[in-house]
Amino acid sequence: MTHEFSHLRTGGAAGGIIADPAARPTAIEADAVVTFLTEGGVGSGAIAEIDATTGGLLSRLVAAGEITGKRYECVPILAAPGLKAGQIVVVGLGKREEVDAGVIYRAAATAARHLAGRPRAKVVFVADGSWTTRQTEQAVAGAAVGMVGQDLYRTEKKRTRFGSTVWLVAPPEAVARGVVISEGVNLARRLVNMPPDDLYPQTFSEEAASAAGRTGMEVEIWDEEQLSRERCQAILAVGRGSNRPPRLVILRYRGPGAQADQPDLAFVGKGVTFDSGGLSLKPSESMLTMKCDMSGGAAVLAAAATIAALKLPVNLVAAIGLVENMTGPAAYKLGDVITARSGTTIEIHNTDAEGRVVLADVLDVVRGFKPKRIIDAATLTGACMVALGHDVAGLFSNDQDCCNDVAEAARAVGEPVWQLPMYADYDDQIRSDVADIKNVGDGRWGGAITAAKFLERFVGGIPWTHVDIAGPAFAEKPRPWTDGGGTGSFVRPLVELARGPE
Repeated sequence: MTHEFSHLRTGGAAGGIIADPAARPTAIEADAVVTFLTEGGVGSGAIAEIDATTGGLLSRLVAAGEITGKRYECVPILAAPGLKAGQIVVVGLGKREEVDAGVIYRAAATAARHLAGRPRAKVVFVADGSWTTRQTEQAVAGAAVGMVGQDLYRTEKKRTRFGSTVWLVAPPEAVARGVVISEGVNLARRLVNMPPDDLYPQTFSEEAASAAGRTGMEVEIWDEEQLSRERCQAILAVGRGSNRPPRLVILRYRGPGAQADQPDLAFVGKGVTFDSGGLSLKPSESMLTMKCDMSGGAAVLAAAATIAALKLPVNLVAAIGLVENMTGPAAYKLGDVITARSGTTIEIHNTDAEGRVVLADVLDVVRGFKPKRIIDAATLTGACMVALGHDVAGLFSNDQDCCNDVAEAARAVGEPVWQLPMYADYDDQIRSDVADIKNVGDGRWGGAITAAKFLERFVGGIPWTHVDIAGPAFAEKPRPWTDGGGTGSFVRPLVELARGPE
């Protein structure tokens, strides 16, 4: 298997991505030069320099309506006069007043994805001089993500990484950090895109151990015997139907200057490496993409590795519960009552509502570290997709300040989120007649909220925010900025949360 964060081993720039502050876009030799355009015509800066060198070519194309600058419009111009590059690619950012880090990330990814359709020895990206440092970082990350596809197992790849990528008008430190962020996103995408016969609890835990070794994190892996000793009966119950036993991965990172006594943050990830639905079996069409049900775990691993690679001054613990939810002879059954690690008893009404059962134990383990805040990421419910669609993650919290910080971090990097209510009345819907709680609510309505209320029972009053990424974690069809498959959803927001405001 190939691994991300390779530059941490070699000491060089990963993927040949560098900054060249002294180079001029009009004089550099390359297969292509990518420049960014907002609506309203050619303005100032590097794009104006390119326009002047080409004799006003860009301005004429804008006036003719051939280039508009609308979001993610990608227009290649071959053999532009006066330039040494083989082509210019003009990618739109939309209205200038609406440009943010998310737009810049996706625009850069769109251009890279367009060019990565065939091998390129050298591609130059020209940053906009008005961007903030973090916006530049997101542009670099987007371009590096856009050139990577989901074709891990294709003999003929649809996407090819550029031989080298050069960023102009960009601080070298911002480029270096953008590369590290991109490697985290691509790590999560690769894990999600791997087939479940290759990625299962044991191999996922090996990936986590490898990432920890590369980035200096401490790692602890609980096998089924350790899980039994630690009374993690909820994780064990969900995993009983598979011949591949569950695992719990615990990662610890303490950055420079971070307090040693208490974690500032705890990340928790759902790692169901394949979800058949168990005895509440999913139909075939719903099961096809269920290799993605570990996307929360992938996001948590990738974010923790990125935070460690960036050497952020934070004390972090991350935990991922890893299971396969299968239908073997020992599979847990409807009507079973499970005693979770916390002592809470759970009546099973649907074995396809397994993620929350797994997280019940993982949250209890993390609670023991007494972190200041807990953030969990999970492809938890189809109900969240019904409410918010494919592109928006749902937020649920017991602490408004904690939720606001998560939302601000997500919006800072352009990943849309929306908070849903957590009224106490929803608790009534998960009460059981024979146990403390049941693992689904009453009927189909409000399912994303009742799932979050279930999780709330296991955080012990610690400020906590649950992020349901069921919609944005996996793209069933390609978008201008990404191939189908794993998107790396919520890696960048978790990193941004650990960094704090710019």
